[in-house]
Amino acid sequence: MNKVMSRTPHPRPRPRHRPPTRHDTRRPAGAPPRTPARRAVPPQPPRTVSGEAAGRSRPTDVFADRLLAVLSGQRPVHWMLRHTAGRAYDDLARLAARRPLRARGTRPVVRDIGYYVAGEGALEVFARIAAGDQLRALAFRLELGQDLRWRCTAVETGPQGRAVTS
Repeated sequence: MNKVMSRTPHPRPRPRHRPPTRHDTRRPAGAPPRTPARRAVPPQPPRTVSGEAAGRSRPTDVFADRLLAVLSGQRPVHWMLRHTAGRAYDDLARLAARRPLRARGTRPVVRDIGYYVAGEGALEVFARIAAGDQLRALAFRLELGQDLRWRCTAVETGPQGRAVTS
């Protein structure tokens, strides 16, 4: 299907170097800007390996955080649709319905990540998930696609909720 959309240009184009600003008319001109209240967050252990670029995230870390958000109910399952391949999305949807990594009162966090290089372009990853005093397990497989993007091809949690794909 070919879709043609036409737009009328803005009378004055916005600069591309910064996002549009919001003008708050409720605040008087001399009032100081509001600052959000800060929550006490427990310190997280660094998840970088020596010799790796500090600002670059590893695919194991990114997918562990994404899967945790879905399996704890913080994000919907379809958020992972383009990041999965094969039957992994169906298994993830079944797992997410039970929310196996949800914790009452505390937000679960990834405490530790390890991985095994199963072959060229394939990683088998495990993560320890902490929520308060509980520790849970998450395992998943990542494969590098033809487009050089990592995709999750299998997901498994601890004994409470289990789904495995091959």
